[in-house]
Amino acid sequence: MYSTKTTLLLDMNSTFMFGEDRFSVDGDYSLIYQEMGGSLSRQVVNKIIRSAYSYLDERYPDLNYRHDFPSLAKAITCVTEYELTEQELENIIATFAYHEIGNIPDEYIDALYELHKKFQLAVVIDIWAPKKYWLDLFEKLEISGLFSASSFSSDHGMVKPSPKPFELVIDRLGITKNEALVVGDSVRRDLGGARSAGIDCVLVGGSKDLNALESYENLLEFCKAVC
Repeated sequence: MYSTKTTLLLDMNSTFMFGEDRFSVDGDYSLIYQEMGGSLSRQVVNKIIRSAYSYLDERYPDLNYRHDFPSLAKAITCVTEYELTEQELENIIATFAYHEIGNIPDEYIDALYELHKKFQLAVVIDIWAPKKYWLDLFEKLEISGLFSASSFSSDHGMVKPSPKPFELVIDRLGITKNEALVVGDSVRRDLGGARSAGIDCVLVGGSKDLNALESYENLLEFCKAVC
């Protein structure tokens, strides 16, 4: 089934990263914000982050924004009536990123290394905060070198299920679409985007769809099947 595949285009959230997007209507984001040296009040910080999250969350499913998704900085600016200094804006973005980013369990790091032995790896990732926070984590966990190319939506404003992030990575790698295989947990975003781009896809995380080549309980099971 995978004999023609040389490259995996991996989703991240709920594929090999978990515990992400820790946002709620009653979450107290000011605790992390204050640790970063911010000076705004607890009430103001929580209001800004909750409002920015709602602003982006409302637009994320809207196909009208799939090629022009707003940046986190734009969302923060749109929802606040306060004149934020550059440093305060950076503190709020860093606080948002802290709650958006998840963790990568050791067994998934091991799976990435195993997959890297057989396939060229790339990532196609939707995130709202700037990618530097994820790149720092990848560097800390020593997985940065596993990925030959990447697409982070916060770089260019293109979000799945748009085919463009997948095509961007394909072009960067200089491979054909037939050589690529998308691996992700979302029927709508990963499978939908892959199909729009004309790329095969397998689903992980328990998601199933007749249009997927195969479905696996998680990335670990996929790794066992192909490695």
